[in-house]
Amino acid sequence: MASITDEEIQKINTDLYREGYIYYYYYYYYRTNAHPNSTFLYPTSNLLDLMTWDAADNMDLINQPLLMIAGSKADTKYMTDEAFQKAVNAKGKELFIIDDATHIQTYWRPEYVEKALAKLTEFFGKNL
Repeated sequence: MASITDEEIQKINTDLYREGYIYYYYYYYYRTNAHPNSTFLYPTSNLLDLMTWDAADNMDLINQPLLMIAGSKADTKYMTDEAFQKAVNAKGKELFIIDDATHIQTYWRPEYVEKALAKLTEFFGKNL
C-alpha cells in the first residue's frame, strides 16, 4: 500500500476508505495525522475480536445521557442510526447530524469540528 499513487487514491469508491487512507496512512510520511509510532498493522491476537465486534451490541445497557454524532454523508451513518435506535434505556439520548460531513471529515475540517465541539459543550453542560 505504501506505493499507492494519488490517482489510485482518487479512484477509491468510498469516502471512508479514500479519506481514511489519506488521513491516516498516505500523509503519514509527511507527519500529519498518524501517530509516529504507528505501524498500521493489527495485532494478530486481536484480529478476530476486531472483526466480530459490533458497536451496536449492548446499547440497551446504556442508562446515562447519550450523545451520538455523525456526518450526514458518512459511509458509517447507518451504523450510528442502528446503535442509536438500540439505546432504548439511555436518558435524554440525542443524535446530532453534521450536515454535508463524511466520517473522516468530522475529525479535521474546522467547520465540522467546531459544530461537534459546540454540541459537545452544550450536551456536557446540560448533563454533567
